[in-house]
Amino acid sequence: MVLLKNFINIFFVPELRKKLLFTLGILIVHRIGSHIPVIGIDITALQQLMNQTTGLGGFFAYLDLFSGGALRQCTLFALGIGPYITASIMMQMLSMTIPSLEQLMKEGEYGRKIINQYTRYLTFGVSIMQGLGFAVLAEKYNLVLEPDWSFRLMFILTLTVGSMITMWLGEQISLFGIGNGSSMIIFAGIVSRFPDDVVRVLGSVHENYMSWEAAVLILLIFIGIASCIVFLEKGERKIPVQYTRRIVGQRVYGGQSSYIPFKINTAGVMPVIFANAVLNIPLFIATALAARFDFFKTLAEHFTYTGILYNVLDFILIILFSFFYTALVFNPDELAENIKKSGGFIPGIRPGRKTAEFFNYILTRIGLIGAIYLAVLALSPNIMNIFINMPFVLTGTALLIVVGVALDLAAQIESYLIEHRYEGFLSSGRMKARGVAR
Repeated sequence: MVLLKNFINIFFVPELRKKLLFTLGILIVHRIGSHIPVIGIDITALQQLMNQTTGLGGFFAYLDLFSGGALRQCTLFALGIGPYITASIMMQMLSMTIPSLEQLMKEGEYGRKIINQYTRYLTFGVSIMQGLGFAVLAEKYNLVLEPDWSFRLMFILTLTVGSMITMWLGEQISLFGIGNGSSMIIFAGIVSRFPDDVVRVLGSVHENYMSWEAAVLILLIFIGIASCIVFLEKGERKIPVQYTRRIVGQRVYGGQSSYIPFKINTAGVMPVIFANAVLNIPLFIATALAARFDFFKTLAEHFTYTGILYNVLDFILIILFSFFYTALVFNPDELAENIKKSGGFIPGIRPGRKTAEFFNYILTRIGLIGAIYLAVLALSPNIMNIFINMPFVLTGTALLIVVGVALDLAAQIESYLIEHRYEGFLSSGRMKARGVAR
């Protein structure tokens, strides 16, 4: 009853209600676009190919997970938000290597607008390249009804326009809705497949392809993984900060104590998304050239999302990108300098350089635990799929995105409720609200 009451409170906050309805409307528009088919593709042949667990079919089935079934039906939004995410990763990499872009990153809001515009242009180029790649593969595997240049141009144009519309819809959510636009679109695409996955499991049990024990075990494992993700996202190390007293005129300022929260998983789900985006490049090349070269054919057979090689590389890349993204988010020297300027210090640690070294020490050790924890959670469903033949594709990346986005959305809704003196969804929110009331 308490949870239902807190849910109803959402509609008593006009600004929150408006943002939620706007976000829901954008997601509905995106789901409608995911059912507009692209002309010229043999959908039946495409679905038969994607039912295969290896080769190009397995790769397409993996990408289809994040498009919410749009790729399986070859619709307007078949590319999804993938080109925009790839372009964003490339821009972040370039911003660390090109001095002019690095300078733009330091120019505040103006620099971010320029970088975002460059990201849009790069998204356009990536969409064209991916559309061309899919057109060539579709012709090679006899998925095209009438292969010619008119089909290629129309196919590339349609997918590129769909990708740019998806990017624009995500930006509208970030500006006028609630949550991160790109993450919300991916979240909606993954969640939209859950009912179909449940039906597949029940159908497999009914047809004796899977036992009831295996179905229950799959459910319990996914609940356990989701619980671990929640624990990972909420875990943090609190660093106490003490502020010295200052006397200005007849008033005394400072003398308070606070803390800096260092999350176990500072980078969130971004390392997992980065790692998968990087691994998709050689996976796409291997599947595209498998029909022409024996080496790539052998590589495509072993380099699959359920294979050992793919999962080992994914594990390593997640750890590397966790440290990389943490370095982008946290600057120990800048944080130590800001604390020093405000008259604060860490008890037992000298201000300045020693404080920065202490922050770096904490971030390195917490980051290592968080990175390993994140990598294990991301790969758990893939490893489980080796021992249990699941009738659907659901990776650890998808689970991390779903739970992570859901927690972030709940936290933003909770902050609006607490701001208007309503209780939040989480126990932490209720505690904070009661603390304010006191």
